[in-house]
Amino acid sequence: MKRKNLLLLAPLMLLAACSSVRDSDKDAASSGGGYTTAFPGAGTGGTGGVEQSNLNSNLSPQQQLAQIGDRVFFGVDQFEVSPESAATLDKQADWLRANPAITLTIEGHCDERGTREYNLALGQKRADSVRRYLAANGIDNSRLQTLSFGKERPAVAGSSADVWAQNRRAVSVVN
Repeated sequence: MKRKNLLLLAPLMLLAACSSVRDSDKDAASSGGGYTTAFPGAGTGGTGGVEQSNLNSNLSPQQQLAQIGDRVFFGVDQFEVSPESAATLDKQADWLRANPAITLTIEGHCDERGTREYNLALGQKRADSVRRYLAANGIDNSRLQTLSFGKERPAVAGSSADVWAQNRRAVSVVN
């Protein structure tokens, strides 16, 4: 009897775990931005530096980074940091200066269009562009790594302009 109850609970627990991951991915996707298409949460979330008092010290470093904006978006076939993305990266640089022990891996991502090789190269250019921007704003290069996933890890599934816009991104991940 107990075994039967466990078998019934297992799928529910699995679904609950999947639900919480999706919620956190959704929150992270909406927290940072810079691409100005009409998808929710694409804004930069304000201007100015990061005030440490606004960040919950009970949050993990990755959650703090997501709160200020852990991702920036790019146009089609673009890898240069846009003015909208620069606002998010300025906040990241402020946060990194306030947390000198933290290192990041900057992941470059692309939408599903194009060849695997093209998208891996473009994703690397996007990650490198973000790294250069942060370094130009006083962050030591030794604290920043880059990695390209090309089109292999979409944030959102689907094949539409809005979906592609959300997948053309660079994401900063705390090591």
